[in-house]
Amino acid sequence: MTIEFPIYQMMNENGQLVREGDKERLTDELVREFYYHMVRIRTFDRKAISLQRQGRLGTYAPFEGQEAAQAGSALALGNEDWVFPTYRDHGATLTFGANMARTFLYWNGRVEGCVPEEGKRIFPPAVPIATQLPHAAGAAWAEKRKGTKNAAIAYFGDGATSEGDFHEGMNMASVFKVPAVFFNQNNGFAISVPIEKQMNSETVAQKSVAYGIPGVRVDGNDIFAVYFQTKEALGRARKGEGPTLIEAVTWRYGAHTTADDPTKYRNQSKSDEIRQTRDPLMRLERYMKNEGIWDEGWTTQIQNQITEEVEQAIREVESYPKPKVDDLFDYVFETPTWTIAKQKEEYFQLLGGEA
Repeated sequence: MTIEFPIYQMMNENGQLVREGDKERLTDELVREFYYHMVRIRTFDRKAISLQRQGRLGTYAPFEGQEAAQAGSALALGNEDWVFPTYRDHGATLTFGANMARTFLYWNGRVEGCVPEEGKRIFPPAVPIATQLPHAAGAAWAEKRKGTKNAAIAYFGDGATSEGDFHEGMNMASVFKVPAVFFNQNNGFAISVPIEKQMNSETVAQKSVAYGIPGVRVDGNDIFAVYFQTKEALGRARKGEGPTLIEAVTWRYGAHTTADDPTKYRNQSKSDEIRQTRDPLMRLERYMKNEGIWDEGWTTQIQNQITEEVEQAIREVESYPKPKVDDLFDYVFETPTWTIAKQKEEYFQLLGGEA
């Protein structure tokens, strides 16, 4: 069965708007903000890969190629909203206000990396696939019961749509009409499984039909389309109209993680082609040049500023005190159960010390 969900686009590959009237929605300030955040998270991502290759960071999940999807959606959020990321959505969390040094700490296996900035409602990154969707539905339901206008956004990949948690989260959210946005980044592969082997549906967006909620398919490399469609979905959520499923069609250039070799399961020449034609940052640069917004001095200035921010975060991380063995046990429950306490005692005895 074919259900039509055309890809919504505002800006084509040449950096040109596809509809008259869209220009009125785009101020120069907003466009520069988009560019700044995409450069910032791409710089972070490349540095993280470099640190991992040097043995200074643990296994890392790259996201280069998905900057428009992550930055565009995160910039649409309000300060009091909730963010439920996967292990690949640190671009979105950094844009939303996560601390950069703590984000690096997360990739070194530190518990401090799961602690958001004061006042920021960022759930710890979900490594189990799709488990964050029911959490997002629950948080959104709580906000609805409190009578606030706050919403929740849950990020997930195409592989998550095969998990039961995806359907449970979507079903609960639709039944209770909670203020949530389910934001899928369809980058074509769930680790080594291409989308056509992941599901028989032609799109992820059409899965919204089963739950009676709006579904939108957007060009995930077009930050304008991502931003405004997410804004629209959040607007419906805040008015009590329930959740929305957004499918952002994008592409990840690199490996699933730094422990992976993507050449084993996909043709990497496609990545090179997309980088030259559909890259989200290049597309925005083309738009800025077309519209006379591009300023070499400004772009050099922000790149230098971002580079220094990244280097400062690394210095902070590498000057952190060494982790404590207690961390393995003390943060499982607020009050450790007798089983955890017993495990801790036995482990310290094994180490030759006392808990």
